[in-house]
Amino acid sequence: MQEYPKTWKKTFISLWLGCFITGLGFSMTMPFMPLYMETIDHFSNAQLNFYSGLAFSVTYLAQAIVSPYWGSLADRKGRKLMCLRASGVMTFTIALVGLAHNVWTIIILRLIQGAFSGYINNATAFMAGETPRQRSGSVMSNMMTATVSGNLLGPIFGGALAGAFGYRIPFFITGFLMAIAFLLTLFNTKEHFTPVPKREMKPMKELFAQVPNLKLIIVMFISTMTINASLLSISPIVSLLVKQLMHGQGNVSLVSGIIAAAPGFGTLLVAKKVGDLIDKIGPQKVLTVGMIASVIIFIPMFFVSSPLWLGILRFIFGIANAALMPAVQTVITVNVPPEAFGRIFSYNQSFQASGGVIGPLLGSSVSSIFGYQAVFLFTALFIGVDLCLVMWARKISDK
Repeated sequence: MQEYPKTWKKTFISLWLGCFITGLGFSMTMPFMPLYMETIDHFSNAQLNFYSGLAFSVTYLAQAIVSPYWGSLADRKGRKLMCLRASGVMTFTIALVGLAHNVWTIIILRLIQGAFSGYINNATAFMAGETPRQRSGSVMSNMMTATVSGNLLGPIFGGALAGAFGYRIPFFITGFLMAIAFLLTLFNTKEHFTPVPKREMKPMKELFAQVPNLKLIIVMFISTMTINASLLSISPIVSLLVKQLMHGQGNVSLVSGIIAAAPGFGTLLVAKKVGDLIDKIGPQKVLTVGMIASVIIFIPMFFVSSPLWLGILRFIFGIANAALMPAVQTVITVNVPPEAFGRIFSYNQSFQASGGVIGPLLGSSVSSIFGYQAVFLFTALFIGVDLCLVMWARKISDK
């Protein structure tokens, strides 16, 4: 049986704070990207939808392409180095977005950020290797609360800053916060990792052959993509939708921040209980129930006519969402060999990044053709298809 060092709790606290800062910094800026772009130049609604969707998507496209390389490097050099790489680069790229004077500068910086990002995923893989297996469900859920808490506070904090000082200030503050995450990871985490020479690493084909139920893992990859796409489908247009619902009156930035943060409140409320439930009854059952609830919740969002109801429904969606990503990560953690965590989680990150490409493009494209609220119906359909795959995977894994 694998021995787990007692220092894993200190490492967990440090990585939790790093993930919190990363989530906070990201969500302080991204919900207001379309409004920021409006201050740079004059665009039609279609152009604004396109550029904001592209600014979201290029980051995840770059992640999807380069993640397998970083995963291979993580298995050879360690996950701590990958966390340092991600937080270090984000310190500069996010701050530089605040100095941009045209949309293509923003898009290029977002592309670079995506190519070197991955703090949260690498921190998750880091903890997967340091945590006792019987605590995997609760630790994965608690790791998610870091990102959720950051995503919850970020839009509100960023909205208040943007409303008071303009849209550029949140980018500078985010760069400073990422520098803090870098220092926390550098000085306050301990990775018990033995480097593996490149020539001694098993090829992925051989590692996949060691996975008892490879079909289940592939379905989890697809689920990761779907979950992230559903979370981000509204991201490029949330502030524009809120502006429409408010008829252009009032503090659109602050209300948009609250709407963007609403799922985080729901997730944070139940995350610990969901983590305990995963350890008790199994991650696949929890994942199935969470996806069914998500499909049901997205449908009435199509009919909302006020920011209040949109916020309430997104809060309820956050409760359902608490069951999704931790369950997927737990399934992967307990079904793959520890020596392959870096590469397996990097493949999972590639699928998550693919969801980050699909979601914003889906949102911006659907909203341009059918209107902003049609995005919710298409997202419900997207999750419904994946739900069928999850139920099929659960059936074959029970045999």
